[in-house]
Amino acid sequence: MTVVKDIFPASRNAALARLAQFIPGAGQNYAFGRNTDPGPEQPSAVSKLSPYLRYRMITEQEVVQAVLEQHSLAAAEKFIQEILWRTYWKGWLEMRPSVWTQFQEERDRQRDSFPNARAIRNAEAGQTGIEGFDDWARELIETGYLHNHARMWFASIWIFTLRLPWALGADFFLRHLVDADAASNTLSWRWGAGLQTAGKTYLATTDNIARYTNGRFAPKGLATKAIIPPDLTVANPRPIPFAAQWDRQKPALLLVTPDDLHPESLFTPSAAIKAAFVAADATTLWGENARGFVASASRDAAERVGAAFECPTDILDTLNIETLITQAKQAGAEQIITAYAPVGPVADLLAQFAPRLEREGIPLVQIRRSWDEKFWPHATKGFFPFKEKIPKTLGEIGSKDSLQFALELQSRSAS
Repeated sequence: MTVVKDIFPASRNAALARLAQFIPGAGQNYAFGRNTDPGPEQPSAVSKLSPYLRYRMITEQEVVQAVLEQHSLAAAEKFIQEILWRTYWKGWLEMRPSVWTQFQEERDRQRDSFPNARAIRNAEAGQTGIEGFDDWARELIETGYLHNHARMWFASIWIFTLRLPWALGADFFLRHLVDADAASNTLSWRWGAGLQTAGKTYLATTDNIARYTNGRFAPKGLATKAIIPPDLTVANPRPIPFAAQWDRQKPALLLVTPDDLHPESLFTPSAAIKAAFVAADATTLWGENARGFVASASRDAAERVGAAFECPTDILDTLNIETLITQAKQAGAEQIITAYAPVGPVADLLAQFAPRLEREGIPLVQIRRSWDEKFWPHATKGFFPFKEKIPKTLGEIGSKDSLQFALELQSRSAS
């Protein structure tokens, strides 16, 4: 089976080429074919842009704008909504960071206490005897990727048919997906389990799997009833944390993390950036598929950053506070600037660094993209209220087509 590096060449140019190849089919072709998983070696209607978006080698905004140059918002609505699911999940978790903490605690508790370790091993190895499920487990390990519909089927069977802890299933995905992401992965598993939207579960069926795998799989004996697992209370949403402004006049050290590998579109080239570091720290990722991809992507980012900002640029294999302080002082930097890190390992690490850097007189300044600034505050409830805000918000960001679509929707509702 094809390995990760062959499916996802880790460069921005590869991402742009894939986007260009996909754009003609982003309308009707995607809308009608997006749920079909024809198999890992077969062409499909989905974009396979998720690793590039996860590490922001390309951004959601440039993908959406590129699509809207060839399609109307109405025609490409399904694909654009799929892009916005990622944004929604991140905004939702940003306002409820305790859900991420609770997931990690539940995962660790289940690792230590779940009585049937053999059942977990069999499920992860693809040795349950369940058609399709076993194939997806092996495909995930070997390729680092699964079609989105296959992820839903797999999670449903794991939770409701095999009756295994959802947190250990989410952890299995985190350890093998090349696009492993704290928000999208954790909250998608919660959604399938019936924990994210109260009482709403996703129950995989034989007919649905057979239909959308073109008859490749038709597993028997699947659960016919979804028994929702226990859950901790979700905290009320907090306001989106404040994102500081960059003082463009002060000399700066640019820190590039795996959460945003395209700083050229966030920080305008400036003589104030004295040096840059791209952090390819394996501890901020979960598995070898993601780590291998990010290692290559970081080299690509370092080349682009050095050229764009015309400054010395190096790769850090280990992101630690002492190195940052030393390098910032050597560069004569009075601040460290970086793209805002959403809830997850990078954010946890930067939160540990910030007080010490402040004491050293080198504040850490996290800059949030306007895309997140505009969309995240709308993730207060479920996706459907969020979805209603998409056309208007896209218009605010700058798409004429989406603004026109928003006005049309308002006109229809008024009449």
